[in-house]
Amino acid sequence: MSDIDIDLNDDQPTKRNFFKNPLKSSEQSVAPTTPAATQAPARQVTLHLTHIDPWSAAKRAFVLGVLIAGVLIVATVVLWMVLSAAGVFEAVSSLWSDASGNTGAGISFLSLGRLLGLAMVISAIEIVLLSVLSTLFAVLYNLSVGFTGGVEYTFTDRG
Repeated sequence: MSDIDIDLNDDQPTKRNFFKNPLKSSEQSVAPTTPAATQAPARQVTLHLTHIDPWSAAKRAFVLGVLIAGVLIVATVVLWMVLSAAGVFEAVSSLWSDASGNTGAGISFLSLGRLLGLAMVISAIEIVLLSVLSTLFAVLYNLSVGFTGGVEYTFTDRG
């Protein structure tokens, strides 16, 4: 037969037992095991990635960017709460007032609102850059496929 065994008389074409689990087999075979040298070679499938849709790359990069932005904002809030509970911000502001000689109550540059705003600005820039760059790289990859032939993936069935 060929590399891929296909039974044309199969009444269930979607369940062709390509990856049949021998432990769940309903047939109990008592045949002796064959040595590794006489077993059939593993089947291999080779695929070439020759095109990436730029719009799909942009959408997936946007979703990934939003997820990363959410993680960044949550991490900023959690880190600020931990440092605030530890008294780090009071120590830094008292050190700053002692070093500058300012005895008045100054504006705290380490407030949660300012740091959260900075994290949101960084997140917005990250989302835009990730979306634009992934779209650009998808277009460049599509242009370079003519020279390189694309990326080759080989999948093997060892069952």
